[in-house]
Amino acid sequence: MVNVVVTGVAGRMGGTILRMLRDTDGLRLVGAVERPGWSGPGDAGEAAGFGPIGVPVGNDLAAVLARTQTDVVIDFTSHEASVRNATVAADAGVAIVIGSTGFPADGKARIQQDAARIPVVLSPNMSVGVNVMFALVAQAARALGDAYDVEIVEMHHGKKKDAPSGTAVRLAEVAAEALHRDPARDVVYARHGMVGERTPREIGVMTLRGGDVVGEHTVFFAGQGERLEVTHRATSRDQFARGALRAARWVNGRAPGMYDMHDVLGLRGAP
Repeated sequence: MVNVVVTGVAGRMGGTILRMLRDTDGLRLVGAVERPGWSGPGDAGEAAGFGPIGVPVGNDLAAVLARTQTDVVIDFTSHEASVRNATVAADAGVAIVIGSTGFPADGKARIQQDAARIPVVLSPNMSVGVNVMFALVAQAARALGDAYDVEIVEMHHGKKKDAPSGTAVRLAEVAAEALHRDPARDVVYARHGMVGERTPREIGVMTLRGGDVVGEHTVFFAGQGERLEVTHRATSRDQFARGALRAARWVNGRAPGMYDMHDVLGLRGAP
């Protein structure tokens, strides 16, 4: 049995993870955390929007870890909170699964430092389907090569705070790596005005926001006379939660290091 603490239990993803964890074999909820100053329900189940489950909500992850026998923390909060929570988990010697997005370079660097002490699964998208999409995009980019232009379009609900999505950024990185391009130089995140002709090395990433869209991503490979599209559409948050719970089972007992869902799903090195 893997003992789990979930952070951000009153949020959309935290609540979904909490709900699904109850019915997942091999995992047991031992603690729940909300932001400092939380004044909502004191029971984790009620904070997540369903009935009481007898697990109190704390507002200090370090204190919760100190009083519980925790194996893994699952964190879908914000990039700022996730960086802090990774350090708290590392100080306690507890593995962490992070699904937050929008990390700046220094935030990722701090998590990388913590991964020298504990196993960390960090992924911009925990969906099994999206991670298979990463592998398919890499394979397509290598096979099609420079003769095809790569463009990425993503759409999410209007309440999403970061843009583009972490998944779209990772798709661009995957394509760039497969095509031996530099994401810092060759990925274009905005076009407006007289920008000139598209350069052959560009990988465009466009962002749409509106409605209640859970998440949609399409990678276009546009060639002469044909176009290949690889699309993933999420219709609920349940698949993200399933992936996070799968990652929690997988990471327990692993050696310290930085992992992602390719490691969890056995896709590392897939053609």
